[in-house]
Amino acid sequence: MEPNRGDVQATYDRIAAHFAQTREYAWPEVESFLDGRKADTALDLGCGNGRHAELLSSHAKRVIGADVSSGLLVEAIARAQERGFDVDLVQCDAARIPLSANRIDLAVYVATLHHLPTRKARVSSLNELARVLAPDGVALVSAWSTAHDKFDQEEAFDTTVDWTLPGGETVPRFYHIYSPEEFRADVAESALVPDDVSISSGNCYAVVSGRKQ
Repeated sequence: MEPNRGDVQATYDRIAAHFAQTREYAWPEVESFLDGRKADTALDLGCGNGRHAELLSSHAKRVIGADVSSGLLVEAIARAQERGFDVDLVQCDAARIPLSANRIDLAVYVATLHHLPTRKARVSSLNELARVLAPDGVALVSAWSTAHDKFDQEEAFDTTVDWTLPGGETVPRFYHIYSPEEFRADVAESALVPDDVSISSGNCYAVVSGRKQ
C-alpha cells in the first residue's frame, strides 16, 4: 500500500524522542549555505528537533520552524529552551505551509522532501516554498540521492529505511530516493528558480530563489 502523509507524521511522532537524540549538529552544507547571509525572517521547513532553526537564529531576526510531527516539535521546544534561542514553531504539511506569500527571506528545507510519498506532493511542496519566499529570498533544498554509496541503483526509487528504537523495535520510514536528474527536473518543474544544483555526501542540494516571473 502506498504511504500517505499521515503515515509519515505517525512514524516521526513514534520515534521523535530517540530521533532527536541523534540529531545534535547542523549539517556542514547548511552552515556553508548560511555563511555570510542575514535575514529578517527565516524558515526551517521540516525542522525536526530544531538543530537548523538554532543555527538560523544567528542569521535572522525571527525564525519559524515547521514540521508535520508534533512529537518533533516538542523536541524542538525543549532544545530552544535549553539552548536559549528563539523560534516560532508551527505544525504543518510541507506542501501546505500556513504562511502568507513573500514572507520568508531565508529558508532551509533539508532531509524532508524525500519523505513526501508522491511526485505531486513533492513538487507542490517546492511550489509552497516558492510562494512563501520573498522576491529576493533564497533557500537551500536537499534530498537523499542515488549518488549515496548505500544505494546501487541509478534510477529514482521508493523504499523504506528502518529506524531502530532502544529495545530493538524497528519503525519503517518511507523515502523517495532521487536520482540527480529527477531532482533537477522536480526543482525545474516547480515555481522555484534554481541558482545551483549539486551533490554532496550522497545528497542532492539546490540553492533556489523565489517564484518565477
